[in-house]
Amino acid sequence: MSEPTVAQATDTIYASLQADNADIDAHIATLKQAMAREGVTEAVFDPTKLAQNNRSGRKTMQAYFRQRGVKVRFEEA
Repeated sequence: MSEPTVAQATDTIYASLQADNADIDAHIATLKQAMAREGVTEAVFDPTKLAQNNRSGRKTMQAYFRQRGVKVRFEEA
């Protein structure tokens, strides 16, 4: 089985967030590995796909991911 891409890892994180953060730490680790393989320095998320699309939710997500070594940026509307 091939290694997931950053886009695939991001999609699994969206699904995890919708499923009340099920296995989120494992998905973050997968994203971090995919980012390292592809040379990406920050993960870009679409805020409209988030379970908590408000300032507080986005800041909480950024802080949680930062603690796990992943810099998060959100697409602009």
